[in-house]
Amino acid sequence: MHWFDLSLQLPITDPTWVFFLVLIIILFAPMILGRLHIPHIIGMILAGVVIGEYGFNVLERDSSFELFGKVGLYYIMFLAGLEMDMEDFKKNRTKGLVFGWFTFIIPMALGVWSSMELLGYGFTTAVLLASMYASHTLIAYPIISRYGLSRLRSVNITIGGTAVTVTLALIILAVIGGMYKGTVDGMFWVLLVVKVAFLSFLIVFFFPRIGRWFFRKYDDSVMQFVFVLAMVFLGSGLMEFVGMEGILGAFLAGLVLNRLIPHVSPLMNRLEFVGNALFIPYFLIGVGMIIDVRTLFTGGEALKVAVVMTVFATLSKWLAAWITQKIYHMQPNERSMMFGLSNAQAAATLAAVLIGHEIIMENGERLLNDDVLNGTVVMILFTCVISSLVTERSARRFALHEEMQFEDNKEKTEQEQILIPVANPDTIEDLINLALVIRDTKQKKELIALNVINDNNNSENKELQGKRNLEKAAMIAASADVSVNMVSRYDLNIASGIIHTIKEYDATDVVIGLHRKANIVDSFFGNLAESLLKGTHREVIIAKFLMPVNTLRRIIIAVPPKAEYETGFSKWVEHFCRMGSLLGCRVHFFANEQTLMRLQQLVKKKHGSTPTEFSRLDEWDDLLLLTGQVNFDHLLVVISARRGSISYDPSFERLPNQLGKYFSNNSLIILYPDQFGEPQEIVSFSDPRGYNESQHYDKVGKWFYKWLKKN
Repeated sequence: MHWFDLSLQLPITDPTWVFFLVLIIILFAPMILGRLHIPHIIGMILAGVVIGEYGFNVLERDSSFELFGKVGLYYIMFLAGLEMDMEDFKKNRTKGLVFGWFTFIIPMALGVWSSMELLGYGFTTAVLLASMYASHTLIAYPIISRYGLSRLRSVNITIGGTAVTVTLALIILAVIGGMYKGTVDGMFWVLLVVKVAFLSFLIVFFFPRIGRWFFRKYDDSVMQFVFVLAMVFLGSGLMEFVGMEGILGAFLAGLVLNRLIPHVSPLMNRLEFVGNALFIPYFLIGVGMIIDVRTLFTGGEALKVAVVMTVFATLSKWLAAWITQKIYHMQPNERSMMFGLSNAQAAATLAAVLIGHEIIMENGERLLNDDVLNGTVVMILFTCVISSLVTERSARRFALHEEMQFEDNKEKTEQEQILIPVANPDTIEDLINLALVIRDTKQKKELIALNVINDNNNSENKELQGKRNLEKAAMIAASADVSVNMVSRYDLNIASGIIHTIKEYDATDVVIGLHRKANIVDSFFGNLAESLLKGTHREVIIAKFLMPVNTLRRIIIAVPPKAEYETGFSKWVEHFCRMGSLLGCRVHFFANEQTLMRLQQLVKKKHGSTPTEFSRLDEWDDLLLLTGQVNFDHLLVVISARRGSISYDPSFERLPNQLGKYFSNNSLIILYPDQFGEPQEIVSFSDPRGYNESQHYDKVGKWFYKWLKKN
């Protein structure tokens, strides 16, 4: 074909135009098919059918589709493990194992029977074909990510079941492949089990330790991203090396790196963005390109095989979800979610049919003939369509239900607005990351980054430096898909500027870095924190981090008596429970019996999925005893209080010296909760009310020094 003397030959092979056309498909397929209410995933697969060899032959399924497609396949499994709520998975692991067993054994039984009775295949062929029904690929998982439902119980049960059924199906594939290589004997089984168990141990034991070391040593975002991808493909490659499919290694890598990559972190956002924007669409388009819909209309056994495979694969997955729902008394929409996620056949199914198609039996026939090959790709198309439609519908129902609940509680819940002063460029990243893990993502409120400039001769230089700090804060938050309102203002001093900004923007929380003592007479908190605490009754978090937030392993919270009577009690508990859930950290509360009882009630009622621990603390011993309990990778949180408040204790006066002396090498947060009353003016001779407040400054030694005496 000649257009303007330019030769256009199909399929297009020029790398530039191939990549351009793929990007155009990734861009426009969801937009066009979205108007028809067809899920994005199906749009990619259908686009692959249209442009592939069996469609208009626009593009050839060359090595680029094989490479990026394999990366996309691993990405799907990796993200499934990475986004799993590990605490909820632990709670539902029995349900996941049960569902995994049902979603394996039911397709195996129905698949063997239908293949032998309806299609007339031999036992070995029937077993391999049935294993293709049993395995499934989480093709529809990007839908879950898009709706933000990755922490649902039904999703975690399905993911746990996926690990079970894919493992068993791939073992069958490895055994059958080994049979025709003449290697199946007693030693084959022993070696397979030993190799897989040993490799799994290596991944589970070493990957998290290597990851934690790397994230602490290198904070460059590009290096962290490349490192994570390298770990994923290392796990996948090692799994292939021992004779299993690489998708297991990718899934396992996602599980073990789960707690090192918080769900709302910039790194997670980059991983999801690159996968969903490029690699996963490449994989889906590549799947569509191998589908030949013409086989449905050419007669022969292809149509019959495709119908039998599609019907029994779908029916068996629905039965597994239905039985699991009935056993555990789950909601119908949870059953639909499990069925939708587990119905799609792609990854392991393609691996099985391609391997089976290459095996030549003694009679010269292929173990899986061309009819099965064509029937398989048709089954993949229909199961992916069904999976995406059902998952999309269920996800929309869950999202609407959550939105209705959120709207019902909207007026009762104060709109959260976190303010982060950014005077020190060295602490900006830690403070922003802290704000990201404590904020309520459902409220969609932007963060406020504040730069306060003193009105003096160096104001121009400070304004320029402040602008850089604000831009840095905005970039860090933007990489986690969170917007930042950058505020720069002139004021008499920094504390006054922060207090005025709190009032003007109705900020509910303030996150500041811990002051660094400039000389021996300087105070632990510094004048800024002390003035700020006097000028606002809002929650103030004073933080010092010696390592990245995502590498913390435990949060230890010291709670003073009567803290439950403060206005902001529930809010700070929610903040640290949310932080513990996102980081996968255990939150360990220390308090007296009465306060501990209230903490347990609140956590059980509102934050049941957070890993927590409670220790009774009646009296406080020397703070030095605590140094043996707080490790270098723990975060120590001390709940303090302002003078004159209900939970204030005079011993808080000695708290700065104790923390500076014993915990200078630990990550630390001192939190002042929301408290009743208006901000107080500085006490003077004309205002003797300060006398009683000053009496409260002598007890935290008693309650904070002994807090591990009985532990």
